[in-house]
Amino acid sequence: MSIDSGRRAPVPSPESLDPAEHMGVDELRDLQLRRLQATLRHAYEHVPHYRRSFEAAGVHPDDCRELADLARFPMTSKADLRENYPFGMFAVPQEHIRRVHASSGTTGRPVVVGYTQGDLDTWATVMARSIRAAGGRPGDRVHVAYGYGLFTGGLGAHYGAERLGCTVIPVSGGMTPRQAQLITDFTPRVIMVTPSYMLAVIDELEKQGVDPRATSLQVGIFGAEPWTEQMRREIEERLDIDAVDIYGLSEVMGPGVAQECAETKDGLHVWEDHFLPEVVDPLTGEVLPDGEEGELLFTTLTKEGMPVIRYRTRDLTRLLPGTARPGMRRMQKVTGRTDDMIILRGVNLFPTQIEEAVLRADGLSPHFRLVLTTQGRLDRLIVEVEARPDCPAERRGPAAAEVAGAVKDTVGVTVEVMVVDPETLPRSVGKLQRLLDQRQRA
Repeated sequence: MSIDSGRRAPVPSPESLDPAEHMGVDELRDLQLRRLQATLRHAYEHVPHYRRSFEAAGVHPDDCRELADLARFPMTSKADLRENYPFGMFAVPQEHIRRVHASSGTTGRPVVVGYTQGDLDTWATVMARSIRAAGGRPGDRVHVAYGYGLFTGGLGAHYGAERLGCTVIPVSGGMTPRQAQLITDFTPRVIMVTPSYMLAVIDELEKQGVDPRATSLQVGIFGAEPWTEQMRREIEERLDIDAVDIYGLSEVMGPGVAQECAETKDGLHVWEDHFLPEVVDPLTGEVLPDGEEGELLFTTLTKEGMPVIRYRTRDLTRLLPGTARPGMRRMQKVTGRTDDMIILRGVNLFPTQIEEAVLRADGLSPHFRLVLTTQGRLDRLIVEVEARPDCPAERRGPAAAEVAGAVKDTVGVTVEVMVVDPETLPRSVGKLQRLLDQRQRA
C-alpha cells in the first residue's frame, strides 16, 4: 500500500466519465461483438496479410458469431508487422493516413503504425480518460517527459492532456537538470514519464537542493516499462504523490490502452470498448480463463488505419474483474515480458524480480543493471547496483549479500551482487534497458 500523503486525487464524479466507463457488462459485450465483427471484416478485406492468414487458418470473418470465436483466428506477431514493412499492414489508402509512428525496437526493422484522423481522435479520447482516471483534471499543468517523435509516448500523452483540458508542458526526454528546473518553475500538478527516469529526476531535484516532496507534483503517470510495487512506494515516498501505472504499445495504439485508477491502484482497467484483451499460454496459444497468468493479446475494435487481430504483446499478466470501473476488466501490473526473460542455468528470471530485492535492501538505490557473462561453460549474472549517497561503506557488503540471498530464496538461482558508488551507472531517458549481455557465443 502507498503512504497517505493527504494530497490524494479526488474520485471522479459519474457525470465526468465517458458513458463507456459505467457501461454494464452485457451492454459492453454486445458493443464489443459488433465492433469485433466489423474489425475482422475490415482487416480481411483491406489487409492482404490478414486475408492470407485467415484463409490459411480456415476461418472467415463471418465465422465470428460470439466473442469466444475470436480464439479461432490466427495471432499476429511483431515479426508479421516487420515482414510487411513499412506500410503493408495499413487498411486504408495512404491519403487517409494522418500520422505515422514507429516502435523503438533495437533489432531489425522498426514496427510502423499508421493513424487516420478518426484513430487520432480515439487515441486522444482514451488518453484523456486515462489521465482523468489517474487523478488529472481539466486546468492541470501536465509535464510530459516521455520522448516525442516516432515513439508514441510523448505525443500520445500530449494530445490526451489537451483533450482533457489541461495545459501541456512538452519537455520530452533528456536534459535532466532542465527537467528539475522546469518542475520547480512551472509548478505542474501532473507528470508523465517512465518510472526509471522519474527516479533520475528525483535525484536531480535533490542535487539542486530542492525537497522533492515540496514540489507542486501530485500525480505521476508512469509507463513504457514494467515496474514493481516497491518502486511505486519509493517514488510516492520521495515525491509525496499518487504514482499510477499506464499501459499501451505502439502496435495497438500507443499509451492509453489501459490505466490504473488513482482511487484503487489495484491494476489497470482496460478500455474494453476499444481494445479486446485475451490472455493465452505463451507456449501453446491456448486461451486462459480470467485470473490465470499468461501472455497478453489485444485485438483493436475501433482502429481504422491499422487494425490488429490478436496481437501478441509478449507481456505477462492476468485479467481480473473491474473495481473502480466495474464493467471494464483489469489487467494485473505487468510482471515481465517473455522477451525480457533471462534463462540462467535453467531458471527463468525477470528484471522485476531483481528490482524487488534491490528496493528491499537498506542502503541501496533503485539504480541497477544486470550484466550477463560466461564463466567456463556456464552463464553468470552480475547485478550492479548503486549505493545511496548516505550508505556507509560498511553497509555495502551486507546489502549485497541481502540482495543475493533474496534472489536465491525467491527465484532459486545464484547471482553475484556488486554495490557501486552513487551516480556511476548509466541513466535512461526513455525505455529502460536493464540487461547488458556480454556472453561469449560459440
